[in-house]
Amino acid sequence: MILDQVNDPRDLRNFSINDLDILAQEIREFIIDVVSRNGGHLASSLGAVELTIALHYVFDTPRDKLIWDVGHQTYAHKIITGRKDKFHTLRQYGGISGFPKTEESIYDCFNTGHSSTSISAALGMAVARDLRGTDEKSIAVIGDGALNAGLAYEALSNAGTIDTNLIVVLNDNEMSISPTVGAIAYLLSKKMSGPFYNAFRKEVEKMLKAMPLFNEPFLKFAKKLEESLKFFSPGIWFEEFGFKYFGPIKGHNITELVNIFKNVKKLRGPILVHVITKKGKGYDPAEKNPSAFHGVGKFNVETGEIFKSNSTSYSSSFAEALMDEFDRDKTVIAITAAMLAGTGLDKIKKIYPDRVFDVGIAEQHAVTFSAGLASRGIKPVVVIYSTFLQRAYDQIIHDVALQNLNVTFAIDRAGLVGEDGETHQGVFDLSYLRVIPNFVLAVPKDVRELKKMLHLGLVYDGPFAFRYPRGEAVDLGERWDEQFSIGNAQIMNKGRDAVILAAGNTVEKAMNAISSLKKKNINPTLINIRFIKPLDNEIILDAIDKAKFVMIVEENACIGGLGDAILELMYHNNIHNKVINHIAVPDRFIKHGKTEELERKCGITEENIYNTLINWYRVEFP
Repeated sequence: MILDQVNDPRDLRNFSINDLDILAQEIREFIIDVVSRNGGHLASSLGAVELTIALHYVFDTPRDKLIWDVGHQTYAHKIITGRKDKFHTLRQYGGISGFPKTEESIYDCFNTGHSSTSISAALGMAVARDLRGTDEKSIAVIGDGALNAGLAYEALSNAGTIDTNLIVVLNDNEMSISPTVGAIAYLLSKKMSGPFYNAFRKEVEKMLKAMPLFNEPFLKFAKKLEESLKFFSPGIWFEEFGFKYFGPIKGHNITELVNIFKNVKKLRGPILVHVITKKGKGYDPAEKNPSAFHGVGKFNVETGEIFKSNSTSYSSSFAEALMDEFDRDKTVIAITAAMLAGTGLDKIKKIYPDRVFDVGIAEQHAVTFSAGLASRGIKPVVVIYSTFLQRAYDQIIHDVALQNLNVTFAIDRAGLVGEDGETHQGVFDLSYLRVIPNFVLAVPKDVRELKKMLHLGLVYDGPFAFRYPRGEAVDLGERWDEQFSIGNAQIMNKGRDAVILAAGNTVEKAMNAISSLKKKNINPTLINIRFIKPLDNEIILDAIDKAKFVMIVEENACIGGLGDAILELMYHNNIHNKVINHIAVPDRFIKHGKTEELERKCGITEENIYNTLINWYRVEFP
């Protein structure tokens, strides 16, 4: 196998172009095999294999800086750059990350995980190069979906103004995670595939082939034809930003890719190379259903069958509840940012196509868009993953909270999310939302509370956010099902000596720990906090007052969340003589691994709750 001979990008340069085509197929088979067992971002990486090979073949990496956007498409890059033997550990705890990591390889020159950062980062590296007086290349690879975000436009605008040597490779597969939306998608795909443009282009090629070469009239005519073609292509749009535009290039033709990169490598100024690829290339199930194989779990390589749990996820349960609200109230609408399928909104959109809006990878716009809707009496539900909502923090404060608008935030993938690692762990939302005035911040313990919190958010006159985790939806049963209003906590167990204050999915862990503790004649009080803001001061203070030991459990960063909210409450009520134990995500970025492994590493387990209380009781009551 040719792949066996590749341990470094320099090895590629020993092979012929025909050998590189064979290598591309071997890399695809290798990626499919590992991802079928580990899960991962399959379709994007399959679509970028030839592009990756060509970039490393032409450019002198790692001296030349190759910056990948998001990182969904970097599996071939990892394999080529010395991580082939570790690739079987992809996304596993202690193994290699699913995204570029500077600590992992010298070929990963910038950490990525959220979209639309590559052009800004590459421009920064290019200017740093100019200031140092060196001559390495700076190359950003960005997808058409990521180009939809405002950050990418800001970088394009700035790059054209600075006019430094920068190469941007636009990997256009007409897909982000959900199908790419927006005007830029129309510009890139519709005009380039339109019959008029392609017919015109073919006629021009025929005319040029029939004309004598290298005479002045021919050159003038060719120039005019080039300008005419650009009128119908996206090239004129990028050139208005100050870029030299080349494309579209066939993204699975290594010969064509190598030739264009060799040519643009010699040019000066900002350059954009437009490459057309197919998401899922080379694996039929992924080509036919790229959304399903974007971020995929384990699957059968032969049949393409994705192994799915029979359990209902929180995302699906939320979507069911939202459908009920859509049926009940025609002013309710939903907004997401390129996550229709991931949030469960795709099913609702089929029934209510005019009331579900996918704005593309544009979280900032999603939030301010919702504010505009709310200002005119519509009830928007903004459904965004916790880690991505961070991108719209100013809009949450300035455009929603400051105006006290009725926008409901359904925060999916809150807490530890597992294999996607540091860039995707949703462990900061309680901290970054709790400090904002006018906000109600809720954490359901199970699917029943989630549905009620959605309804409370829609009838509340102001910004309301509730967060729920990735994975199986927990139903703790009718025994714990009760009516509640905003700010109501729930006493789930009345005990003595100690109190556990838990939020969200840590409530079930605390319940299980208490069941075991009771066998040891230890019976702490358990409070389901439900609302981080406003807190139920009466229930919480009464429970703390009667206890010697206060345990706070949350799946959020240890700074700024429930723990700090409780400590502030105790301080303001002059309560000091208590033993405090806070179980939360430590003050560090949490790496990738299975969620259960990460919970153990962070101590957010029923075993840790049990052992901590047992140890305290042994000291307090020897």
